[in-house]
Amino acid sequence: MGEPVDRLLIVGAGPKAMAVAAKAHVLRELGLPAPHVTVVESHAVGGNWLPSGGWTDGQHRLGTSPEKDVGFPYRSTWARGDNRAINAAMMAFSWNSFLVERGTYAEWIDRGRPNPHHHVWAKYLQWVAAKADVDLVLGSVRNIAVAESGWRVSVRQADGDRTIDADRLMMTGPGSSRRPLADHPKVLSIADFWDLAGRRKLPVSSRAAVIGGGETAGSAMDELVRHDVLTVAVISPGATIYTRGESYFENSLYSDPAKWSALSFEERRDVVRRTDRGVFSVRVQENLLGDSRVHHLQGRVVRVAEQGEAVALTLRNGRRPDQVHAFDLVVDATGGEPLWFLKLFGADAADLVELALGGPITMGRLEASIGHDLAVTGLSSKLYLPNLAGLAQGPGFPNLSCLGELSDRILQPDIASTRAVHGRTRGNSVLR
Repeated sequence: MGEPVDRLLIVGAGPKAMAVAAKAHVLRELGLPAPHVTVVESHAVGGNWLPSGGWTDGQHRLGTSPEKDVGFPYRSTWARGDNRAINAAMMAFSWNSFLVERGTYAEWIDRGRPNPHHHVWAKYLQWVAAKADVDLVLGSVRNIAVAESGWRVSVRQADGDRTIDADRLMMTGPGSSRRPLADHPKVLSIADFWDLAGRRKLPVSSRAAVIGGGETAGSAMDELVRHDVLTVAVISPGATIYTRGESYFENSLYSDPAKWSALSFEERRDVVRRTDRGVFSVRVQENLLGDSRVHHLQGRVVRVAEQGEAVALTLRNGRRPDQVHAFDLVVDATGGEPLWFLKLFGADAADLVELALGGPITMGRLEASIGHDLAVTGLSSKLYLPNLAGLAQGPGFPNLSCLGELSDRILQPDIASTRAVHGRTRGNSVLR
């Protein structure tokens, strides 16, 4: 009879997964309880920051300071007597340590600490994965079902299918970038856009449009103005395109979510709306401000139709009649699908989540259900959804603003999970 193993499976090998895997590695090195972390990834560690991931060409710059790395803010609190040791050990996985090991730390400092290009951030995440000896399974998740002791995840790999059993499950990532708003040759998904831009094959356009007001749209706009276009419209529901708040007061709410619970839900939504959703980074906004080809159209796209050789978009705004605008190139940069992972849930898994929510699975119910540990409240087998934790637990959890706090909350000892693990032994195979 071997020692029982607590098993955490993470879908997606991005920053959140690497933060949790690195922290688990550190805890084990210090002799503290930590689950065995398995990460399932269809492409590569940091794949969404690479050209092949469909969300970027890899050459645009990170919107967040890289010093908000997998250990930031280095303020562990739950391991009494060991928090300083945890923080110190996590520094070995920091952005600065990555640069020191590469021999580029002094150059980065002398250049004014610039935000890295996306492909360099991916290399950092891959470095973390190697340093933490992450158990990485390359494959695509096909189905998530309920198992006797937690979750059973079916993964399709190049050499066939396999099943992974886990006590806890964590879903990350934005979903697919390859579904455009409409099936039309002049309407590009964000993946198609970056593919064409990377190959310098974007069609010449007299009037282009980018749909979306967030960082995905901002990066697309930043790229599009480098090409031969006469005018570029950014279409979003807001009255204007806002710049991400970068003062201490906004940033502190992202780095330290302790104050978040004292705010009303209306105040929380206002903070997220003003500082995260539907905003461009300061750098992108500054690049676009000086370009006279760029302008903003307010409204939601409710219809896409042919108009000669162009495509006509109908924009709806509750304060005025619908407006129709024609373009010869449209980029759908509205971002990912927040509930993309539900397509992977089998009937039994979906039923279990519905029971925990007390009704049909909706975005609102899921957001409201996220507890302090970033898991859906009411499920005996933990289901962590950090991308949906912003409203309930703090605006930094869905992005890169407090990855160290995120890993602390997910890895803090859980009595229910510990009891479940002690009812099982290592004789049960993790991989089947």
